[in-house]
Amino acid sequence: MNTLLNSWQFWALLSATFAALTAIFAKVGIENVNSDFATFIRTIVILIAAGGIVFATGHWQAPSTVSVKTWSFLVLSGLATGLSWICYFRALKMGDASQVAPIDKLSVVLVAVFAVVFLGEKLAPHNWLGVALIGGGAILVAIQ
Repeated sequence: MNTLLNSWQFWALLSATFAALTAIFAKVGIENVNSDFATFIRTIVILIAAGGIVFATGHWQAPSTVSVKTWSFLVLSGLATGLSWICYFRALKMGDASQVAPIDKLSVVLVAVFAVVFLGEKLAPHNWLGVALIGGGAILVAIQ
C-alpha cells in the first residue's frame, strides 16, 4: 500500500475520479444558483479542506520561507485555476456535463503543447499520437 501511495499514477487516477465527480455534483449544484456564486462557494469549501489537510498533516510552513519565484507562479496558478473554474461552471450552467467535461479535458492537449514549448519537455511520437487521440476523442464526445 505504501508503494501505491507513493505512485503518481495512483494520485492521477484519484484526481481524474474526483474531477469527474466535480462535474456531476456541480451540474446538479448550479441548477438554481448563479454560476459565479457557485464557484465562490466551491472555493470556500476548497480553502477550508486544503487548510484542514495542511493542519492535519503538519505541512504548514512559514510564508516567508517561500521564494518570490514560487509565490509568483503559485499566484498565477491560482488565478488560472479561478478563471478555469468560473468558465467551467458557466459552461456547465449552459450545457450538458457529458459535453462540457470532455471539452474541458482538452486541457490535457494544451498541457502537452505548453510543456514542450515552455518547459522544454520532450514527447516521443507515440506520446503525440496519444495527445492527438485525446483531443480527437474529446471533440467526438462533445459533438451533439
